[in-house]
Amino acid sequence: MADAAPETRNFVLVLYNSCVASDETSPASNSGRILALDVGSKTIGRAVSDPLGITAQGLETIRRKNKRTDFEQLARTIAEYDVREIVVGYPLHMSGAAGAQSLKMKQFADELHQRFGLPVHLWDERLTSAQANRVLRETDMSIRRRAQVVDKLAAVLILQSFMEARGSSR
Repeated sequence: MADAAPETRNFVLVLYNSCVASDETSPASNSGRILALDVGSKTIGRAVSDPLGITAQGLETIRRKNKRTDFEQLARTIAEYDVREIVVGYPLHMSGAAGAQSLKMKQFADELHQRFGLPVHLWDERLTSAQANRVLRETDMSIRRRAQVVDKLAAVLILQSFMEARGSSR
């Protein structure tokens, strides 16, 4: 991929970990928490950073009903944790190519930005769910319980990866 980035509505695509969409081309200097989302068709895994952007904590997974209720729940999370940035898992093929799901996440990120006016970053999420499942298999957790927390853990892994990359770029 080239360093130049194509414009998409209010976003400028910039390379971080394969893809980032944001109003800014450099890491934000404003304080506040970062919210990470692992968005699926049935659930949204969530994780939030500590105020310094060092650690990630998983939050309860949202069971999706419709767009209105999904965004209402996200609005409550943003207000409760004083979120200043959002990171959305960006599903790429193993080759790094974008597919239909990638387009859906770009649209979702655009809508998040329009509704909440926050920087929204698309972050390469390849293998996060597989990594989350591998970690959970190593516990004595039941298969049913693992299924309940895998999206939350995937969001934590997305957020940790984002924060680590950001920290090394400062």
